[in-house]
Amino acid sequence: MKWRQSVTALLAAILLLSAWSGWGTSRASAASVISIYLDGQQIRGDADPYVVASTTLVPMRLVSENLGAQINWSQADKVVTINQGGTLLSIPLGSMTAYVNGNAVDLQAPVTSLNGRIMVPLRFVGQGLGLTVEWNQAAQTITLTTPDGSGGVPTPGVPDNQGNLTALRGAWVATVSSLDWPSSKDAAKQKTQFTTLLDQLQETGINAVFVQVRPSADALYPSSLVPWSNVLTGTQGKDPGYDPLAFMIEESHKRGMEFHAWFNPFRASTGTSTAGLASNHVAKAHPDWIVNFDGKLYINPGIPAARQSVIDDVMEVVNKYDIDGVHLDDYFYPYGESSSKLFGDDATYKQYNTGGLSSKGDWRRANINDFVKTLGQSIHAVKPSVSYGVSPFGVWRNASTDKLGSDTRAGVTAYDTTYADALTWIKNEWVDYVAPQIYWSNVNTAANYKKIVDWWADAVAGTKVDLYVGEAAYKVGTSEAGWSSASELTDHLAYTLDREGVDGNIFFRAQYLLSSKVRGVLQEYWKD
Repeated sequence: MKWRQSVTALLAAILLLSAWSGWGTSRASAASVISIYLDGQQIRGDADPYVVASTTLVPMRLVSENLGAQINWSQADKVVTINQGGTLLSIPLGSMTAYVNGNAVDLQAPVTSLNGRIMVPLRFVGQGLGLTVEWNQAAQTITLTTPDGSGGVPTPGVPDNQGNLTALRGAWVATVSSLDWPSSKDAAKQKTQFTTLLDQLQETGINAVFVQVRPSADALYPSSLVPWSNVLTGTQGKDPGYDPLAFMIEESHKRGMEFHAWFNPFRASTGTSTAGLASNHVAKAHPDWIVNFDGKLYINPGIPAARQSVIDDVMEVVNKYDIDGVHLDDYFYPYGESSSKLFGDDATYKQYNTGGLSSKGDWRRANINDFVKTLGQSIHAVKPSVSYGVSPFGVWRNASTDKLGSDTRAGVTAYDTTYADALTWIKNEWVDYVAPQIYWSNVNTAANYKKIVDWWADAVAGTKVDLYVGEAAYKVGTSEAGWSSASELTDHLAYTLDREGVDGNIFFRAQYLLSSKVRGVLQEYWKD
């Protein structure tokens, strides 16, 4: 990243857009705002870019606020000076000549003052800098890539040079039990490990990370509601000496990668003992909300106050941090319940079944529906741009049980096992996307990958809900049919790329994605 760090501010200061053929010959209208992306990250100033005499001009403040260059405006001399990495730019107001380390360079449009804002011409595309520059006339988007920048890794949702929205390529980063991160309890090492992880994921082709920030009703950020996670220091409630979430978001955005905050909604603890839990952990603060089931502690979704507390936890992050999305996994009601092993919520059902639902299953689904809907409304009320989605189990229901279900014979379903009625969420557009865990192969006859993808794509058709397919990188190299090599994953990618209604893929999880069995195969696939 050294090359990029040394020239990034310089590039955006001039911002590199000379009189490129086809970029227009008059000032862009107010309705056609030009968007500028540098290595996948959109950069903005306090005024919109516009075109004069085939040259795009941007506000000087774009440089100082977004890129951190040393910039100065001399009112007496009417000169903009920009210093970055030993390179000094001098651009006189109104002049058709600029100076780079004292050397004169002709401009096609001068520095101007617009409503009190100094507007700088974008120039010097590729002159010794080796930039890749793409202009999308239809979308009014300029994409700049430095030699060691994102290098072809698309930013999710940004138009490519054909005007098509680019696909999301995500990776789940699990922090519970330090599965993917962190493996050290030292803050400096944690930072190094995370930046290395990001670099490796981006080199592979990933453009979005879904990081588990609330693994077990605890936090990877300073919170007034829940304790610090023990994965950071070994002791729950102990301050690690920095804000990991703020650090991770900043590092992700530096690389033009989206950062989605992943929450486990109703898992309280991966064990049953409360001895090592902090005093403000929900299992100690509200033991009446907790259900001990199958060796784990769960927050009871049937208690309205308990559901609201989880929403409050999520909203603390939404309000405090510049996240790109809120992501929920499938921890609603637990897997593994049977007639001989029950989730103990009979008393809760009697107390809170105010709607008089005759089936406990319907009541449980109503609880989850209420939670999903209310959380989405809360998020979009304060930050409409934050993407909100859920990753349910891959099969909603089998068609043999429900005519609306898929042509599958799954022994577990989202609707009947975890009481996650994703079809209702989609139809009501309570979520921005769904990311079903379609962890089966193309040769699986009971739950076939292509059939399930088709079912979900049909489910979101005609709605505003996006579909990201959850992919099982962890199965590559196992004995399960179809998973002998990573070619199964590339077959999946080829299928979803051509399938209308699929907007991207998310891989479970980072460690497996970066394994020798998977990484190189995906890297080569995406290069092609």
